[in-house]
Amino acid sequence: MGRRAVIVGGSLGGLFAAGFLQELGWQVDVYERVADELAARGAGIGTHGALFDALRRLGVEIDERLGIRVTERICLDAEGHTVHTQRVEQVMSHWARVYGALKARIGREHYHPGRNFLSYIQGAEVIARFDDGSEARADLLIGADGLRSSVRAQLIPDAEPRYAGYVAWRGLVKDSELPESLRQRLGDGYYFVLPPGEMMLCYLVPGRDWNYVWYRPTAEDELRDLCTDVSGKCHGSAISPTLLRPELTAGVKRTARAILAPKIAELVECSQPFFQAIYDFETPRMRGGPVALLGDAAFVARPHVGMGVTKAALDAMSLARSIELTPTDLNRALDRYERLRSEFGRGVVRRSARIGAYIEARARPERAWTAEELDQSPERILMEVGTALVDIPELSLEI
Repeated sequence: MGRRAVIVGGSLGGLFAAGFLQELGWQVDVYERVADELAARGAGIGTHGALFDALRRLGVEIDERLGIRVTERICLDAEGHTVHTQRVEQVMSHWARVYGALKARIGREHYHPGRNFLSYIQGAEVIARFDDGSEARADLLIGADGLRSSVRAQLIPDAEPRYAGYVAWRGLVKDSELPESLRQRLGDGYYFVLPPGEMMLCYLVPGRDWNYVWYRPTAEDELRDLCTDVSGKCHGSAISPTLLRPELTAGVKRTARAILAPKIAELVECSQPFFQAIYDFETPRMRGGPVALLGDAAFVARPHVGMGVTKAALDAMSLARSIELTPTDLNRALDRYERLRSEFGRGVVRRSARIGAYIEARARPERAWTAEELDQSPERILMEVGTALVDIPELSLEI
């Protein structure tokens, strides 16, 4: 029997890892805590050429169903006037499109939903234990289970994400469901609005859905309030969109009308807003014995770099490449993987924190912020958000 891998986390990072290890002839099984279909979750994502390269290597066809190409970014003021434009070519995709293609690639029989990981045991092999009493044995255990990784919690118990001081309000609206007058005014633009200490951007994704992301300073006590449902129960630092108190989403829409460009505010008005808290995280190490971390389980960068999915794909490619180079020495392969991807991960986290510093500063005014960190000029923001990976020399592309 060939070598076996167990992957905890069935989102994009886990699926990429499964695909590339299968290419090497490994037997791979993916275990996902959520029982329902993940394709119903997620929203728009920025892409990089490296992401499409990774998909092509796995035999995924790249066509217009996976992305919409934009060439210009438009910054509007609160009255709706254009204050700056920037020519930046980028392909905007939808999380569910990438997820669907990868899930089909690895095979239904290798994807196990509704399986909540509890712990692992190391010995001659690594044994993953799940809350239904089942176990899975493998040569390699991969933690691709995101920001609150259960695998990482056992591997590095004291490693915790750091709240960045702001949240991203998000929404996804079908273009066909908008009033005709608003559709005409929006066209196919990629828009930014930059109220003091905030950032709103919106763009079309495949299927002609409008995706918006609105970053707003939010102190920790305010975050707790956002995560408290109508019964008074606080759900920690995240809450299901269905449990959001109606007055909170109504307040977001009122604020949009007051400080955003009119057509962008109308888009928010037509949506059902939800939010995610923004975090930074840098793992002190990416492996321990036959256990490796991948994607957001290892490094979490703020979304301003538009690199979460691309980083996960590159992690998976690097892991497979490292194993391919030393197929009989897994320990040496994981050492190489850790060295390359730790350097990349730290660089991405720090770049994203620099871009979003002016938003964090509004929630944490007691810190001594530099003029460069507080710069939210359209000229800077429209150029730096989602910069193409090939144009960031400090980030190595070696896998």
